Amino acid sequence: MVEDDIELLRQQVSVALEADDTLEVSKILQKVSVAETAILLNSMPTQQRDFIWPLIEPARLGAILLELQDDVSDARLKTLDAKEISVIVESLADVDDQADLILDLPPDKLARVLHRLDAHKRERLESVLAYSEDTAGGLMNIDQVTIRADVSLDVVLRYLRMRGELPDHTDQLFVTDRHDHYLGALYLRDLLTNDLEDQVADLMRTDVDAMHAYMSDTEVAREFENFDLVSAAIVDEEHKLIGRITIDDVIDVIRDEADRSFMGKAGLSEEEDMFSPVLLTSRRRGIWLGINLLTAFLAAYVIGFFENILDQVVALAILITIVPSMGGIAGYQTLTIAIRGLALGQLGSSNYRSLIKKEILVGLLNGLAWALVVATLSILWFDNVSIGVIIAFALVVNLLAGALAGAVIPLVLRKIGVDPAIAGGVVLTTVTDVVGIVAFLGLATLILG
Repeated sequence: MVEDDIELLRQQVSVALEADDTLEVSKILQKVSVAETAILLNSMPTQQRDFIWPLIEPARLGAILLELQDDVSDARLKTLDAKEISVIVESLADVDDQADLILDLPPDKLARVLHRLDAHKRERLESVLAYSEDTAGGLMNIDQVTIRADVSLDVVLRYLRMRGELPDHTDQLFVTDRHDHYLGALYLRDLLTNDLEDQVADLMRTDVDAMHAYMSDTEVAREFENFDLVSAAIVDEEHKLIGRITIDDVIDVIRDEADRSFMGKAGLSEEEDMFSPVLLTSRRRGIWLGINLLTAFLAAYVIGFFENILDQVVALAILITIVPSMGGIAGYQTLTIAIRGLALGQLGSSNYRSLIKKEILVGLLNGLAWALVVATLSILWFDNVSIGVIIAFALVVNLLAGALAGAVIPLVLRKIGVDPAIAGGVVLTTVTDVVGIVAFLGLATLILG
């Protein structure tokens, strides 16, 4: 659905809500898809969501909750009791979707929901909940088709006809031994295009390994990208097949990673609800505003050491913002490259030094080039060669510092368990502000003081 269509839908619903026309809202909701309903709810204030929710067909509630932003979905689940949630869970066909829906419930409420499910469904769901949501096990669906290696394609086809249906996104059948150890996969295209008397063992693929249940979701996404996978087998510590991951789950991981990177630039969570309560939003954003304020005071404190030279040379006060600004931009470019490299698995301990060397050289070349430009303009502006030399030197120093910091900060933050996408910009700004001010005003003090 294009942006104009969404806006039209939102306008239609808003008009119906203003007229308190419940019947019209219900008619509109019946005509739109699950995804469109989720977009609508994500983009409406809480009061309107509360009005719309009871009008949605019960059979669609689970699918819609999965499509909502995490904050919006969590807020809605808080308003539902264990009985209502268990009914919604049972309406979802895939166990991985069921797990995604209830994973963040408080432990006591989660226990009550699980207790209401029948023993078979509870056992299936608990097998997925045993793994963290950011691992292959947490993403997997336990519905898959397994076959033996010592049977013919004719036997496999008759088995599939007897089943009557296949799980969604099935492009391969997993081959296991009698103890459920993963051996390989038979692609459906090979099943359909070869002689029925051929054996599975002769046609199954063993070149793409199964993924371990504790593999991180980002590694899973990388494997899907590298090998153009539609689905993949998941095994436990004993290499027993316990489930599979499909491309739709991986797309969600990629989208979440992109949201985290984009929102992290502003110090926000990818789960941020556009219409979350004012106090909650203020508290979340206030934390990062406070951190930024501390870094600003640190920069101001450093400037205070050079108060005398600033009083004597007005030109320094006019030009002081240029050096930190240029260093910050250069550093942020390197920071972005490093964060992306870490996220894609392209950057690690084996090649980090090469990146640092390259970025330092880039910083040096850009520093020298722009230092010449800024120095020339400063000399023409203030008719003072010393000012030009000072700012040129400071600019080179700060672009080098920004390049070095931009390359190193993401690795350090990741090692201490902090998301570089969220905290990297704040740390980098502090470094380039302080180094730029010290280089600029420090040299000015030595030359002009």
